[in-house]
Amino acid sequence: ASHHMINPDRLKTAKTLVDKAVKLRKVFSVQGPYPVIRAALWARGWVERRLPHPVQRSPTYPCVEEGDGNDGLICSYFTERAEEGEKGENLDNMYDLMSRLVRNETTYFYWTTRRDNIDCRSLRHDQMTNHYANAGTFTTKVGLCVNLRNLQWFDTADPDTFFPRCYRLGAEDEKHAFIEDFRRTACTSLLQYVVETSIWRRDEPEGDKQKSKNSLLDNEEHRSVGPEIINTALHVCQEFLSVLKHSDIDVTAEIPPSVEEAQWAEFLKHYYMVVHKGKLIRGSSVFVERCQDMLTRLQAVCPQLDTDGLNNIWIIKPGAKSRGRGIMCMNHLDEILALVDTDRALTKESKWVVQKYLERPLLVHCTKFDLRQWFLVTDWNPLTIWFYKECYLRFSTQPYSTKTLDSSVHLCNNSIQKHFQPSRNRHPGLPEDNMWSCSQFRSFLQREGRETEWESVVIPGMQQAVVHALQTAQDLVEPHKASFELYGADFMLGRDLRPWLLEINASPTMACSSTVTARLCPAVQVDTLRVVLDWRTDPSAYTGGFKLIYKQAAVEVPQYLGVNLLVEGATIKRSRHYRQSFISNSPLPHQVHPEQLSQAVAEPRHKQFSQKPHAVADFPLLGKESQVKKSQMTSTCPKREHDRKAERQNTCPVRKSCRSVACEQPASVHTEPQKKAQRLGLRRRVSGATLVPRSLSFSLDPACCTSEGKHQSIHHHASHTSKSFLSQRSSEPQHKISSRVFPSLQGPLPTLEIFQLQPNIVTGTNVCHNSAFLSHPTTHKHQLCLNSQRQVKARHKGELTEEHKYKRC
Repeated sequence: ASHHMINPDRLKTAKTLVDKAVKLRKVFSVQGPYPVIRAALWARGWVERRLPHPVQRSPTYPCVEEGDGNDGLICSYFTERAEEGEKGENLDNMYDLMSRLVRNETTYFYWTTRRDNIDCRSLRHDQMTNHYANAGTFTTKVGLCVNLRNLQWFDTADPDTFFPRCYRLGAEDEKHAFIEDFRRTACTSLLQYVVETSIWRRDEPEGDKQKSKNSLLDNEEHRSVGPEIINTALHVCQEFLSVLKHSDIDVTAEIPPSVEEAQWAEFLKHYYMVVHKGKLIRGSSVFVERCQDMLTRLQAVCPQLDTDGLNNIWIIKPGAKSRGRGIMCMNHLDEILALVDTDRALTKESKWVVQKYLERPLLVHCTKFDLRQWFLVTDWNPLTIWFYKECYLRFSTQPYSTKTLDSSVHLCNNSIQKHFQPSRNRHPGLPEDNMWSCSQFRSFLQREGRETEWESVVIPGMQQAVVHALQTAQDLVEPHKASFELYGADFMLGRDLRPWLLEINASPTMACSSTVTARLCPAVQVDTLRVVLDWRTDPSAYTGGFKLIYKQAAVEVPQYLGVNLLVEGATIKRSRHYRQSFISNSPLPHQVHPEQLSQAVAEPRHKQFSQKPHAVADFPLLGKESQVKKSQMTSTCPKREHDRKAERQNTCPVRKSCRSVACEQPASVHTEPQKKAQRLGLRRRVSGATLVPRSLSFSLDPACCTSEGKHQSIHHHASHTSKSFLSQRSSEPQHKISSRVFPSLQGPLPTLEIFQLQPNIVTGTNVCHNSAFLSHPTTHKHQLCLNSQRQVKARHKGELTEEHKYKRC
C-alpha cells in the first residue's frame, strides 16, 4: 500500500479541491455512525479530516447519560473503522485522498456522538461542534429534576402542569418529601377508588350486584377493611389543603403529627389490601359524597390528580444510565426504599430518581406509547430554539395494564421493546415495528374526532415544556457562539392530550430501526445542517422541517468586577520586624547594649568593581537605646562567590560570619573611623581589664584601581565605615545573642571578609595578649590577633609587607 501509485490527474484535482476548502475553512471531522452528515458536508464542498480511530469502551464502562439508542450502530461503526484500519486508506477514492491531504489542517466543524470526545472549552471562536459543555443540567434525570423547580424565577408557569413530580432519593430532605408525597397520593387514590367503585356498582347489572353483596359478606368474614381508613385519608387531604393555604403557619415542631408512623404503616397496609388485592371497605357508600367533594377541592390545586390513578405507581430511574436501563416501576413504599438502599454508591451521589408514573395515559388500541420530538438549540444568549415539525410514536409490545409492572408494558424505548415479542392479543391496527409517524397518529385522532387538538393542545404544550426546561438551564450551560446541539425530548400524552415531559436526551438516536425512522432521521440531520450552516449566513435560507419557536431578547452580560458576596478570612500571621533602607551620612547610633554585638563585615575592595554598592539596613533591637545599624555586601551569583573564595585563599583575610541584611538601595557611607569610635564612646570590661574599642573599617564603594593593578582609596577613610568591636563576657553564649539581636532573620548566613582593621591606639593597652578577649565567643572562634601596635602603625603608613598581614588564630 505504501508503494501504491496515485493517478497524477486525480491528485491534482484533489489538491485543488483541498486548497479551496482550506481557504474557506471547510474542514470537518465526524466521529460516530453519521453517514448522512458526511455525505451532506461533502456535497457542500467540505473535506473530512479523519480523527484517530476511537477506542471501543467496555460494556461495563460506567458512562454518563448521553444518547438513547445508538448502541447497535456504534458497535457496527467500531467494526467498520477496525476493518478500515486493517485495509488502510483507499487512495483511489477521492474522499480518502482529500482526507489524507488535510490531516495536518485545523478542523472547523466537529460532529461527535459523545460530548466528551471534544473539549468544548478549548475551541476557537470560528470552530463549531454539535455539543455544548455542561448541558447535563437538563439532559440528565437528576439535572432536569432539580432545575425545573427553579422555573418560578424565569416564568410564571407551574412545572407540575407538564412534568411529573420527581425526587432525588439520595438527598435526605427529598427522600422525606417523597415519603410524604407517597402517603398523600395513597390517600387521594383511596378517595378516587371509593368514588369510582360506587359508580361501578351503580352501573352494574342486578345480577352482578348480587354477586358483589355475596363477595362483601365473604370479605367481612376474611377481615375486610373498616371505614376508618377513609376518615384518615380525608383528614390527611384536608390537612394538605390547609398547608397550601398557609393555615399551618403557627404550627410548631413540638406539636405531634396528626398521623403517627405506626398509624401510617397500618394505613398503607389496608390501602394495599383494598387497591391492589381488591378488598372492600365496609360502609364506604356513606363516604362517597365527602370523597367527591374533597377530590373537587384537590383538583384545583393538584394538576396531576387525573393522571395519578389508583395504584400509586412510581418509576425509579438510576440517574447514571440511559436507554431505559435499570428503570423499574413499583407501588410499595418499603420496596422502593429498600431498592435504593441496596446501591449505596448511587444513593450517596443522589443518582436515584423516583418519579410519579402517569397511570392514566392516552392509549392507542389499548396500548401505551410515547413521542420522540426533536429540537435544536443554536444559541444560549439569546436563547434560540428550533422545533422540528415532525415526530414519531413508539409503542410497547404488550397491552396496557396497571396490574402488572413489567417493563414490556410500561417502557416504550425501542432498545427495550425490541427484545420482546408482540402480544398475541395485539390490535391489528398497531404497527409491527412499533412506530408511527405523527401523520399516522393525526389520522388516528381524526377517526376519534379529535384532530384539531393536535395543533391546539399537543404541539403548543410540547413547545412550552421545551422552552421552560431550557430557561432553567440557561445560566448553567457553557455557551459557545459557533456551536449548536440537537436534542430529543420524550413526551407522554394524558387522556386530555396534554403532553407530559419525561426526559431530554442529548445525542438522540439516528438509527434507522423502522420505516418511520429510516425516513425521518436522515431528514432531521440534513435540516440541522441547513440551520447551522446556511441560515447563519443567510437568514432567508431554507431550514427544512425546523421552525424557530423561541428567540430570547439578548441579555448583556455585565463585566465581572470580582465582587464576591462571600465572607472570607485568613489566619493572622506574626508581624515581621520593620526594615528600612537608608543612605547614611550621619553618625552611627547610640551605645550598644552589652548583650547585643554588632559585627561589621564587607568584601575585599578589589572584588567590589563588579558589584554596585548596596544599602545599609537598620534593625530594631531590644532596648530603646539598643539599635545598631549594619551594612553588608550581598552576592547573588554563584560564580562570583567561587571567585571570592579563591581570592580569600590568596589574600588570607580575616573571615567572619554574620546574619544577612536585605539591601534594597545602593548606599555610600562616608565616615571617619576615629570620629565614630569617639562618638560611640563605648567601654567594655573583660576579666577586669579595660578595653578601648577597635574600629573595624570596610568599604561600600568600589575602590579605584590604577593601571598597575594596585588598589587605591579615593580618600584615606572617605569610603569606609567604622564600627566598634565590642567584647562580652566569655560565659555568655553566642547563639543567645544572635537570637535576640536578629530574631527575624532565618536561613543560611553569607560569609563576608574583613579587609581592613583600624585600631584606636591607646598607651598601655595590649589587646593582642588579652586571653579573655581571644576566648570571647562573639568572634565565633575566629580570634583576631594584632602582632603589635608597631605593625598596625606601619600599615597605616603604607609600610606593611605581605608577611605582616593579619592571620587567623
